[in-house]
Amino acid sequence: MDESKEIRIRGARTHNLKNVNLDLPRDRLIVITGLSGSGKSSLAFDTLYAEGQRRYVESLSAYARQFLQRIEKPDVDLIEGLSPAISIEQKATSHNPRSTVGTVTEIHDYL
Repeated sequence: MDESKEIRIRGARTHNLKNVNLDLPRDRLIVITGLSGSGKSSLAFDTLYAEGQRRYVESLSAYARQFLQRIEKPDVDLIEGLSPAISIEQKATSHNPRSTVGTVTEIHDYL
């Protein structure tokens, strides 16, 4: 896989992850499945999303960062190829069955 087209994770140990090494394709829909307690949320939210959010906040000016709480680095040796990230929690945020990721995040308005 071309390095510019992947997200590289090395040594992820967030929560119950045990030194996970993984290469994920960029610009593709990725689905993470597994048994309860297998580390899906630890990988998706507590490692990838947390690092994407942390990098985004660090890119802001010192003035803007003073109004935001500090985001700790996830327990991982290396993450490469990661862009700023958004996440949607698993709970139902809308009672409208026609809601999409675009409408829930309001990003659809900018597309």
